[in-house]
Amino acid sequence: MNSLLSITTFIPLIAAVILLIFLRGEDEAAQKNAKYLALIATVLTFIASLFILAGFDPNDTGFQFVEDREWLMGLRYKMGVDGISVLFVLLTTFIMPLVILGSWDVKTRVKEYMVAFLILETLMIGVFCALDLVLFYLFFEAGLIPMFLIIGIWGGANRIYASFKFFLYTFLGSVLMLVAMVAMYADAGTTDIEVLLTHNFASDTFSILGLHVLGGAQTLMWIAFFASFAVKMPMWPVHTWLPDAHVQAPTAGSVVLAAILLKLGGYGFLRFSLPMFPVASDLLAPLVFWMSAIAIVYTSLVALAQEDMKKLIAYSSVAHMGYVTMGIFAANQQGVDGAIFQMISHGFISGALFLCVGVIYDRMHTRDIDAYGGLVNRMPFYALIFMFFTMANVGLPGTSGFVGEFLTLMGIFQVNTWVALFACTGVILSAAYALWLYRRVVMGDLIKESLRSITDMGPREKWIFAPLVAMTLILGVYPSLALDIIGPSVSALVDQYAANVAEFGIADAQAAISDH
Repeated sequence: MNSLLSITTFIPLIAAVILLIFLRGEDEAAQKNAKYLALIATVLTFIASLFILAGFDPNDTGFQFVEDREWLMGLRYKMGVDGISVLFVLLTTFIMPLVILGSWDVKTRVKEYMVAFLILETLMIGVFCALDLVLFYLFFEAGLIPMFLIIGIWGGANRIYASFKFFLYTFLGSVLMLVAMVAMYADAGTTDIEVLLTHNFASDTFSILGLHVLGGAQTLMWIAFFASFAVKMPMWPVHTWLPDAHVQAPTAGSVVLAAILLKLGGYGFLRFSLPMFPVASDLLAPLVFWMSAIAIVYTSLVALAQEDMKKLIAYSSVAHMGYVTMGIFAANQQGVDGAIFQMISHGFISGALFLCVGVIYDRMHTRDIDAYGGLVNRMPFYALIFMFFTMANVGLPGTSGFVGEFLTLMGIFQVNTWVALFACTGVILSAAYALWLYRRVVMGDLIKESLRSITDMGPREKWIFAPLVAMTLILGVYPSLALDIIGPSVSALVDQYAANVAEFGIADAQAAISDH
């Protein structure tokens, strides 16, 4: 079906419009209707995405299900997916029904809440499918608005501060990306991403204000895109918005933020930085390696000092994204495979961990670690689920968390053994903060009187976690399920990257400087 991507992308938006126009009132019946319509829309979106997966040919390294139409003032509406993007579409459509189910207890402005998440789903899917620069930028930037509202309206006590910090960090980074996109259009004469992937942007070294710019215009464009994607990931040292956003966001907002929105930065590196600016990527890869390694160790140590459960898991996310950026810029098969796999895996695991926090927050209305202890005595099923995802977060073999970390470390080891050694300490530190959290919240005697009446997970909560447990186990035991889809497209990307770098590498750039 030629319009399958558009159907998948816009089902949630259509449902959001129906909610806004036809649903009236704030009574219990209206709230229930809003929840059911949002749930039905997200489930239908997931089913539509399964048709994309069923019709996808992993051996075809080009874009599939391509839609290309006239749009606005000469701009094109062009959509398509390849092996790199198709699993991100599936991840988004898989997570969103669980997010809606996890929001079933919301009582305030329910219609608007569901509308915000439905619009956000459309925009996130659009980012992964867009094959036009302008279309990509619109989807990428518009996603800020519903997330800003989700944090700012339904968040915690400091929600206004957190929402503005989130918005300003991500928006300011993206302004530079917009400038780079204009420069790309001026150079290539098109906004078609498929064409831009084969365009050779100028990489001749030039001087500006007495400084030699290695990699030429490619380096400047790379830095502009890096500013946007690094904030979105987020990478150290522009990560400080994330813990605040997570702490203040409602549980569902934290799940979407960790499971999907952080992946937009990694996807951007794979779609733009590596294939379009290979010379600059090669020149600046060591910078990314050490920024990533520092992020892994530093944020893991910071996680050990946290007293808020959400903040600890947020810093854990920054550390895990460090493995992703290392793997991407290792620019070899294992590294890029591992980076994509790690992002998919992290979507299930981090989303589940934030849901675990939400389960006890809904009962006790506090995220303070010291407020808990001995929950295993009253919540044995919860203790089991929390233990499973804690182990997955640590990277226990047999879970998807192990596969992603192992592959990225294999990839970076082939490029820089010192960075790999430094990053390996993050594996030990992740075990330290994750088990420390679990020990203080779940294990021990039930001493606190306030916890004596706490109840275990109900049927709805168990149904939410079931598919997350299943995917974490399946991908951990049988990673080829994802790697076979990713592999051919990654292989084509890596081969093309190596060929482009070979034409004008670091040695040539240094020789050009000496000629000056």
